[in-house]
Amino acid sequence: MPVTDDLTLLIDAAQAAGKIASGFFHGSAERWDKPGGQGPVTEADLAVDRMLRNELTAARPGYGWLSEETEDTPARLEAEQVFIVDPIDGTRSFIEGSTTWAHSLAIARDGIVEAAVVYLPERGKLYAAARGQGATLNDTALTVSPKTGIDGATVLASKPNFNPSFWRNRDVPPVERAFRSSLAYRLSLVGEGRFDAMITLRPTWEWDVAAGALIVEEAGGSVTDQAKGFARFNNPHPQLHGMVAGTPPVHDALITRLAEPLA
Repeated sequence: MPVTDDLTLLIDAAQAAGKIASGFFHGSAERWDKPGGQGPVTEADLAVDRMLRNELTAARPGYGWLSEETEDTPARLEAEQVFIVDPIDGTRSFIEGSTTWAHSLAIARDGIVEAAVVYLPERGKLYAAARGQGATLNDTALTVSPKTGIDGATVLASKPNFNPSFWRNRDVPPVERAFRSSLAYRLSLVGEGRFDAMITLRPTWEWDVAAGALIVEEAGGSVTDQAKGFARFNNPHPQLHGMVAGTPPVHDALITRLAEPLA
């Protein structure tokens, strides 16, 4: 299947997801906490997940399925291509009435993301990328920022990532920190060039970052896990060892200054 056809499928699905989620967002979605401290979920997350799973797997019956809100099975590991989906990335923001939540949809082939969409319906922002064909925001081409030095670089990250224990010789880099709840949106903002980098130094679910990682790469940025390795997806346990993404010089400077991650 041509990657452009897969990207069109993801764009159409994300826009349909936005209509469902926005209906709940402007109403009152029932919410509850997942077991094991895995965070909140709402009926909107489940409704979007159900629609996406039905529509996408019907359109591509040979593709595997990995989603935050669907019970995982080993079947996806046998598929050459797999959907990697977060029905609503930033559920806490959704619950709180913030507009920074997103739908994050990706297709990976043999562990490499080939098509990706991050859609923020309440902000009218649709980021899209196809491998080798660039990244866009609302059909306008994206390029990462021209920032070449780490001093004063703007980095999207939660505050705990700047604990000195994460940094070589406990030397926290001199950057300006900002925050957005959705990891997919953080990555997209780096691809857009509005921020110079993003970091998350904890085990990171694939569905949070698969789409955004391709958007950064296709906008000319660099993306690796915390251990400096290329991010591969559709792993048996679908987590990565964190993620560092940014303009190539800022990414490299952050990676160089990180302490060696614990095994």
